[in-house]
Amino acid sequence: MSEFDKYIVHGEPEQREKADAWQTAIGLQDVDGLKVSAYLLDTARQHIEGDITIDEARERIKAYYETKSGHDEVDEEGDKASANIAKILSEPSFAFSLVGLISIHRRIFEGIFKFAGQLRNVELSKKEWVLGGNASVSYQPSVDLREAIEYDLAREKEFDYSSRPVSEIVSHLARFIADLWQIHPFREGNTRTTAVFLIKYLRSMGIPATNDMFKQHSWYFRNALVRASYKGLNISPTTEFVERFLRNVILGEKNELRNRDMLAGVSLPTTTVQSLNSASPKSQSDTLNCTLEELAVLRTIEDNSKITQTEIAKSIKKSPSTVKRITSALVEKGIIVRRNGRRNGWWEIVN
Repeated sequence: MSEFDKYIVHGEPEQREKADAWQTAIGLQDVDGLKVSAYLLDTARQHIEGDITIDEARERIKAYYETKSGHDEVDEEGDKASANIAKILSEPSFAFSLVGLISIHRRIFEGIFKFAGQLRNVELSKKEWVLGGNASVSYQPSVDLREAIEYDLAREKEFDYSSRPVSEIVSHLARFIADLWQIHPFREGNTRTTAVFLIKYLRSMGIPATNDMFKQHSWYFRNALVRASYKGLNISPTTEFVERFLRNVILGEKNELRNRDMLAGVSLPTTTVQSLNSASPKSQSDTLNCTLEELAVLRTIEDNSKITQTEIAKSIKKSPSTVKRITSALVEKGIIVRRNGRRNGWWEIVN
């Protein structure tokens, strides 16, 4: 059990949201082998329980390291970055733009890196464990960073999610986020920034996503991005591992996420990947060839069968008329039915 599971399982809605943000923020530090201190965990608990605000929590962490002599710099980076990410994830605002991406990096690493919020001006090469420890992804030349990011974001804005089946959306998102990551806009903190940007992007589109994967499998997420970006003599880029991760995030599947499966030259075990078209013991909706909007409605119904259309609209950030249209379409398709009338009834997802 993780540090804050009791709040997620038994806490009030506001406590669950705060605990989820903290767990995700802390879990993301694993991509760079960072841990957090006991002081950070205690501060996070006080915020979750409502004793302090998120800004007060961040100030406490800052003051702690200003007065603590001989502290661990690794803990300091993990603590400060976690507190900053928790704040970002608690906010509804999001800018899908180059400025928005740079802002996320600046806000995560302000007070940690001198180059926080600055595009890198140096060339990078990083030996990757998943590539046998002796090869690096080819990153975008620093002189072309701004143009490359703006090109990828502009192309993504042109993609119409509204009528696409979820299987196609997952495949598309995997390629988009891998391409954005491979640009490697920042000297350090690139994966953490990419992950937060992706989480905020999914939320902004109303995609029903769980952050469990980011807090439990952030190292897998990074290795999957490496495999999606690296091209070698006997290795071709593949997004299959990113897609496996995103299927768990978006569809609630329970595919095994094992880093050793991604080692260069190791074949992917076909028995561990849950097909988008196969039955799932976890969710009734994840096997359906639904649109993004339909999936969002189905996930809210799974969480609460008595939810009203007005509440669904608020949850997925759509208008009541849009939700009415979606539920009517799902009823016509035979995917959901309304039981016991409008006033005291409930929704049922048909197997």
